[in-house]
Amino acid sequence: MPSRKSQGGPAVAAAASHSSPNIRVSNGLKDFLWLLSDIEGGRLLDLGSVSQATLNFFIERGFRVTTDDFVRSWKDFRAAEKERQHIEEQSDFYEPLSPEQIAQRFLDHSLQYPEEEFNAVLLWDIFDHLNAELLPKIADRLYDIMKPGGAVLAIFHSKPERSYRYRIVDNQTIETIPIGPVSAHNHAFQNREILNLFGRFRSAKTFVGRDQLREGLFIR
Repeated sequence: MPSRKSQGGPAVAAAASHSSPNIRVSNGLKDFLWLLSDIEGGRLLDLGSVSQATLNFFIERGFRVTTDDFVRSWKDFRAAEKERQHIEEQSDFYEPLSPEQIAQRFLDHSLQYPEEEFNAVLLWDIFDHLNAELLPKIADRLYDIMKPGGAVLAIFHSKPERSYRYRIVDNQTIETIPIGPVSAHNHAFQNREILNLFGRFRSAKTFVGRDQLREGLFIR
């Protein structure tokens, strides 16, 4: 196995000094970065709310970062879809779309990246916010746009209580920042559900912290 660049150093030591309850040590992040440590000029896709700290973290490590606030795009699409439906309901030829059809309409204009484009994806907890019909389609699309050997880091709340955004503090520390009510979450995932969704990936690993937050690391 090739050697990996060290992910230790002052930044990791500094993490111990953080006392905020929103700061958590992330084994998933640690392994994610270990997998990426030998990549030169890699491409990373961040699907969460934009965090300048996270952008800087990867840019300083030589990555080209693409940001795509996926949950916001989904919410905007759903609002537009409701408006379209309201207008079309006035027509004699109106036929409601199934949840599967709505999911496909959304993905026809989302995650439109070339195949094998990215070395890494930060999925964060977006699966907590989406309709069930979308989830396997997104997992399949992620597989297609990942390079072989690429890694996806995801978060799943075992007991959803709030909505969050995330920022990387250092090599093994993430800050979880509460931003909204529990109603933003659709589902609390079981481990088997997560592994089934990412069944196409050649390797899957999950980590459960004391805060009941489950991390998933999936390798293409």
